[in-house]
Amino acid sequence: MAWPFIDQMRPDQSTLALASIEVNVAALQPGMSLTVKWRGKPVFIRNRTPEEVAAAAQVPLDQLKDPVARNANLPSDAQATGVDRSAGAGKENWIVMIGSCTHLGCVPLGQSGEYNGWFCPCHGSVYDTAGRIRKGPAPQNLAMPAFTFKSDTVIQIG
Repeated sequence: MAWPFIDQMRPDQSTLALASIEVNVAALQPGMSLTVKWRGKPVFIRNRTPEEVAAAAQVPLDQLKDPVARNANLPSDAQATGVDRSAGAGKENWIVMIGSCTHLGCVPLGQSGEYNGWFCPCHGSVYDTAGRIRKGPAPQNLAMPAFTFKSDTVIQIG
């Protein structure tokens, strides 16, 4: 008797459809980025160059303002290493991040700023090529949503 009441509280199909998206990244050559919308937020997808991957890997963790990876694919205490701020071993060139500055929620500009990563012109937060906060008022790295590679060219976010 209570089931119809309980069942109507489940999310409807339109809500479930927004829970995850698939993005074809076949056209993204190294150095190129794409912004998609997921759950009403911008998501930055970048195919980083070998130089960007190497630069991110060389940053000592003690130089980071936020040493936590903030990667939903990893344990919450994972460190913000170059690999843990990417799609993982073997796919270090790929980075997927929620494009919302952790200071006040502005959308940072890509491939800009002192570290050629992301720069939030509103208050001056500077992120490196791994989306880690390096300067400015933002307290945390750009968050990485749960994502998986469905194939070599398709990423599922959510």
